[in-house]
Amino acid sequence: MGGGAATATAAARRAALAALLAVAVLAGVASAAVYEVGDKTGWTVMGNPNYAAWAASKTFHKKDVVVFTYNKQYHNVMAVSKADYKNCDASKPIATWSTGNDSVVLNTTGHHYFICGFTGHCAAGQKVDIRVASSSAASSPAPAPAPSGGATAAPSPHPNAAPKALLAGRSVAATVAASLLSLAAAVLA
Repeated sequence: MGGGAATATAAARRAALAALLAVAVLAGVASAAVYEVGDKTGWTVMGNPNYAAWAASKTFHKKDVVVFTYNKQYHNVMAVSKADYKNCDASKPIATWSTGNDSVVLNTTGHHYFICGFTGHCAAGQKVDIRVASSSAASSPAPAPAPSGGATAAPSPHPNAAPKALLAGRSVAATVAASLLSLAAAVLA
């Protein structure tokens, strides 16, 4: 085989490897969903949003992202235990976010309890119980234990990023795909 044929074969192998890598990465990204807590209402006490109904209308899975959008002068987000959720006790949160646009990755199955730590807000209904179903027991009625570090902050979007682009799971997958194609083109060049 001549030098040109060997180079073409190596390039074809690199292209196939890049394509397999892209498919593997996209499979993981495409399966994660992004949800804005409260949808267009956001994270607030204004208008008495029903966060229990909002959460019940969704099916959450591991690696999904929930985005809390709110005015940081008047609200925050705290991950708390089940008991602290029921009692609206913000004195010992598991984690606290306060940027006004917080993305939280749901890393574990079970219940993830979130409240607003500002006085009176939780009691006024600014709290949400997000249940992440296990893939094998999605219909199981048994409650799972409270998370212990199972929810983590996702990287914050760039300040110039279009907010709705973050919320569209398909646009995230498209962005990753475009990045991978650019990487593959650079490798093959």
